Amino acid sequence: MLDFVVQLTERPDTIVEADRQVLRDAGYSNRGIFDIAAVAAFFAMSNRVASVTDMRPNDDYHAMAR
Repeated sequence: MLDFVVQLTERPDTIVEADRQVLRDAGYSNRGIFDIAAVAAFFAMSNRVASVTDMRPNDDYHAMAR
């Protein structure tokens, strides 16, 4: 699954049916594959927006016990 996410992030134009089939063979449903792609896409988008706007976590975030 992580290999798929890296491929989706770095080379989305190379995703083919065989890549989705690897996930199905590992037990993921089509809905699961959609969810994997949606979460990866959201993180990629939000990180790009944060980079472009120079957005930094506020002091409250840094004070959280994570």
